[in-house]
Amino acid sequence: MPQEDQLNLLQHSASISADQDLESGYTASQPVSGNFNNNSSQQQQQQQQQQQQQQQQQGFEDNNSRNTIREYFEQSSHPIAAFFFVAFRLGALLTYLLGSIFTDNFTFVFVITILLLAFDFWTVKNISGRLLVGLRWWNEIQPDGSNKWVFESASPSRINNAADTRLFWWTLYGTPALWALFAFSCIITLKFSWLIIVGVALALNMANVYGYTQCDKDAKKRWATGMATRSALGSLSSGASGLVGKAFTSGIGKVFGSR
Repeated sequence: MPQEDQLNLLQHSASISADQDLESGYTASQPVSGNFNNNSSQQQQQQQQQQQQQQQQQGFEDNNSRNTIREYFEQSSHPIAAFFFVAFRLGALLTYLLGSIFTDNFTFVFVITILLLAFDFWTVKNISGRLLVGLRWWNEIQPDGSNKWVFESASPSRINNAADTRLFWWTLYGTPALWALFAFSCIITLKFSWLIIVGVALALNMANVYGYTQCDKDAKKRWATGMATRSALGSLSSGASGLVGKAFTSGIGKVFGSR
């Protein structure tokens, strides 16, 4: 009987230890799986939040760009002229950069780019400058064969639109800088056929840059000369009126004094 009781106690203690091991294993494994699931769900939530933030930021930037363009066209005094001023220049740049992606025909890309550059040159020279900043230039051939630059500017009383002025001058000077970079790239990569397009673009753009720069200087000089002339005439007229007034006053004084 004592041996049987001892065996029963041993079996009972063994079953208790086994149950404890199972329970401890169960309780040990349960938190691990729970932590893993929590970590994975947190990572997914963080990724979703990051994606949402990126989408919101991208949408915010797109909205800002649209609002900027919309605000400019609302502020512009000549939105149609401004549109074509940018469209021809941007079209020539994009055709040069992306034309080879859509077609392998170099002649086609060459012709389209040159046409856009010609349209841009004529539009800027005759329309865009006159409407956006009140300036225009042209070159006349004299009977002796020499060239004469003629500059035309609007009345000094005209107030140019600030948005149109910024767009005109920034685009006028910025576009040749881009073509100069393309020329450097063509020389480095030995693409001399493409360098012909860049050379034509630089020639046409720099002609407008030189013409409008000189035209702006001439307009400012004439404005300064006109202001000086008007101030001189004003001082002369005031001086003359003062002398006449003094003479008249002194004459009247003498007449009444003699009496």
